[in-house]
Amino acid sequence: MNYLLILLISFFSCNTEVPTHFSEEALNDTFITLEGDEVTFQSILEKHKGKTIVIDVWASWCGDCLRGMPKVKELQAEYEDVVYVFLSLDRGQEPWKKGIKKHDVVGEHYYMQSGWKGAFGNFLDLDWIPRYMVINEASEIVVFKVVEANDKNLIQALKK
Repeated sequence: MNYLLILLISFFSCNTEVPTHFSEEALNDTFITLEGDEVTFQSILEKHKGKTIVIDVWASWCGDCLRGMPKVKELQAEYEDVVYVFLSLDRGQEPWKKGIKKHDVVGEHYYMQSGWKGAFGNFLDLDWIPRYMVINEASEIVVFKVVEANDKNLIQALKK
């Protein structure tokens, strides 16, 4: 009986593993392109299958996001073969589009219409932005939760 109790406790206490793949709900969540089309997150990933992807969840009203942009630009200069996908949590599509232009954010852009508490935001357990992730060539999540574009784990994942 004690062994079973220990096993159950260790199972539930270790259940904070970082996911290596997106949930079905997150993959099926929909985003808006700059052209106004609706796409699933799955289709965004499939578009870049076999490539390393840096995902930046941000908003143009977010001070920390804007202060982090120079670090993102440094990453882009250093790792040119990486795809940079920006997922916006702006309060509307117009501020999102204006923010991209104003801050010269270069990459692929999508508006997170489901917001912080949609399927994608819930999968990420979003509690802060900016939020950076790295998806490797095998479509696995190798960096799940960092808030600085120069985080050592993010850099290490890009060097591989």
